[in-house]
Amino acid sequence: MFDMLIMLWPVFALLMLGVLARRYCFPGEDFWPLAEKATYFVLFPVLLVARLSQADISGVSIGGIALAILLLLLGGTLLCYLLRPLLKLDGAEFTSFYQGAVRFNTYVGLAVVAALYGDSALAVSAVIIAFMIPLLNVFCVLAFSFHAGGSPGLRPVLRNLVRNPLILASVLGMLLNYSGIGMPPMVRPVAELLGQMALPLGLLAVGAGLSLRALRTVGPALLGASVIKLLLFPLLALALAQLLSLGEQSRNLLILFAALPTASSAYILARQLGGDAAMMAAIITGQTLLSALTIPLMLGWLT
Repeated sequence: MFDMLIMLWPVFALLMLGVLARRYCFPGEDFWPLAEKATYFVLFPVLLVARLSQADISGVSIGGIALAILLLLLGGTLLCYLLRPLLKLDGAEFTSFYQGAVRFNTYVGLAVVAALYGDSALAVSAVIIAFMIPLLNVFCVLAFSFHAGGSPGLRPVLRNLVRNPLILASVLGMLLNYSGIGMPPMVRPVAELLGQMALPLGLLAVGAGLSLRALRTVGPALLGASVIKLLLFPLLALALAQLLSLGEQSRNLLILFAALPTASSAYILARQLGGDAAMMAAIITGQTLLSALTIPLMLGWLT
């Protein structure tokens, strides 16, 4: 675990630098939302296309990964419903608790993958992202529909999924890979330079988005969501990977993505669809800070 902590130290150091930068308004209050937007719409998609288009993914069990992700989310959903009576959550609180228990932070995930497994593993990570993001969006919107009355309807959800830059980048990268076209030689060095910006800027933006004040509202929901997301989810991912006979790399990456803290974007969804936004902010911040310990612990133990 100590070796894992050393390897992951730069990832969480950048998160903390983001917290400090936002705290002291550097380089300005308007910078961080724009930085996150640039990372989400340009830098991360370019990184995913570059890695997927050039990687050898012929030995990756795409069907096995997709099934493992579906079963993982169904298992997490079951755990949430089992815990709900114990935590005495109303509808709005449950939707934030649910998002905290099942969603994952893409920025942190890709940075950890690069730190531990190198750029070659980013291609398999893009495959995981391509399946996990659509399924998670559908599951979370259904939760809002049932418990907060805030469902935007199926058509807007599908429209957002089709326009999601990370999904589009993953699909484009796989098409370039399987077609044999690859990335054009003139484009490749530009994509490489842009991709190198994605991980550090993404981590700084995540850190800047954390709200330490939100932790004043810490309660049983934060503890419950964190136990499911940071501890039980990776254990379930290991069991599913072994059951489905996934390869070592796919197994390790599935465990890693299962062990990630919840996504910063969960706060936006909570505000838009009637969730408990204050609870959501506390869960995002608390899990991101806790994951500095739990990710090395779970990966050191399970992989």
